[in-house]
Amino acid sequence: MTLVVESLAGAIADYAVYIFPTLIILYFFRNYFYNGLNQYPGPIWAKFSNLWRFLDVSHRRPDITHLSLHRKYGDVVRLGPDTLSFADPAAIKTIYGLNKGFVKSEFYPVQMTTSKGEPLPSLFSTLDESYHASLRRSVNHAFSMTSLVQYEPMVDETTQVFLNQTAKLYASTGEICDFARWLQFFAFDVIGNITYSKRHGFIEKNEDIEGIIKSLSRIFDYAGVVGQMPWLDKMCWKNPLFDVLQKWGIMDNSHPVAVFARQRMQERMTTDTDNQKPPTKPGYKDDLLTMFLKARENRPEFMTEKRVLTMATSMAFAGSETTAISIAAVFYYLLKNPSCMIRVQKEIDDAVRAGIVENRSTGLVSWIESQKLPYLDACVKEAFRMHPAAGLPLERVVPPAGIEIAGNFIPGGTIVGCNAWVIHRRQEVFGSDVDNYIPERWLTASDEKLKIMNTTMFQFGAGSRTCIGKNISLMEIYKTVPSVLRRFDIQLAYPDEEWKLWNAWFVRQHNFNTIFKERATRV
Repeated sequence: MTLVVESLAGAIADYAVYIFPTLIILYFFRNYFYNGLNQYPGPIWAKFSNLWRFLDVSHRRPDITHLSLHRKYGDVVRLGPDTLSFADPAAIKTIYGLNKGFVKSEFYPVQMTTSKGEPLPSLFSTLDESYHASLRRSVNHAFSMTSLVQYEPMVDETTQVFLNQTAKLYASTGEICDFARWLQFFAFDVIGNITYSKRHGFIEKNEDIEGIIKSLSRIFDYAGVVGQMPWLDKMCWKNPLFDVLQKWGIMDNSHPVAVFARQRMQERMTTDTDNQKPPTKPGYKDDLLTMFLKARENRPEFMTEKRVLTMATSMAFAGSETTAISIAAVFYYLLKNPSCMIRVQKEIDDAVRAGIVENRSTGLVSWIESQKLPYLDACVKEAFRMHPAAGLPLERVVPPAGIEIAGNFIPGGTIVGCNAWVIHRRQEVFGSDVDNYIPERWLTASDEKLKIMNTTMFQFGAGSRTCIGKNISLMEIYKTVPSVLRRFDIQLAYPDEEWKLWNAWFVRQHNFNTIFKERATRV
């Protein structure tokens, strides 16, 4: 037996120079022909390895890459050995439709945050569809349109602080404002107030509190790239050794938002234990944390303390970044298109004169009032179209039996997805001028055309995994934009410069510098 082993070892050593190259060749051969996907066009290196995707995303503008590839190759493009990107809006109904059997890919758990070494699978990051359905069912009421009314006073309070601080820090001094960052401060404080009835303090201090935004940016910078080769996550952030060290208390890899959420939960649960009403402010109804704790009372077997913490934490992650990006996009395109800015500001002023919008000294516009401003609505929708917050395909895995997507039979196990930056530039849906910001397209389209345009919009996802905080985000956007425009005239600090975009899964804006001037009269 020993002789056989020695002989085999010797043979392997003698032929290693041939064996390993052969294995590598076979690996790439397998990747190229995987599931018969070699029939679909795409970058040649993408057919052999996900390293192509990894490098493309690391350059921070994969949205440009994906759009150019689809314009070159057509509606289906191969982005990796097992990955296809679809540009046909018809694919959305299949890939993201209800009860189609698709599940999220391994891209999503890379973004899953941890607390004391324990993963916090959220509505966004979990791959377990039954868990997702149970968690969503537990908290759905907190995000309904009827619940939206009780959050508006919290948005109003934070918006008022934001407007006053904008006047104090920028309008009265003439100092240039990093508007995208300032809006991120605002969005974080809004979601903090809605979730915990307590702001983080970004606006008041005009600084990144406890490095939360910097830390969040690092997570997305990491997740966008590593998510293209998810196995790397187990060697880095989700390294099992780190989890053990956190559980032993030797280190703590918890995100500052999770720490903040845990503190607010402990405060609230201590109050509940003392048989007192959770702390609120006069005139306020339940905040999100209270709603989550109520869900825990209603379904204690499922809605554990850890899952309450997960919901409270994920609100800050998802609710701040995407909303801030969207508000910044609305303002940027208005400033780059002065005629649009003039028209929307006139619409708001005329609405005040006509009594459609109440003439408040604060400049605040209510959610209901904002819904009566059609040109504002067109400007927001066009900004959503031009600059959706997510800049990568929303990946799903084809069910084992395979399925037909937009006329193509796709074998089971294939990763498929649509990128909003591609879908939103479909000429047959939005017109030949899709690369231009034209809000009027939403006002002049026929009813049938408008319906198609609205159903094609993909900025909040689609199907059962549509962003649960969509209504809250829309309320923030539709209230903030007209409120700011009532209070201030805004100019680009450097009109000839373009902003710089950084696609780290969410497409953040940099170099968006503005000057504020308080309006002499607010009608």
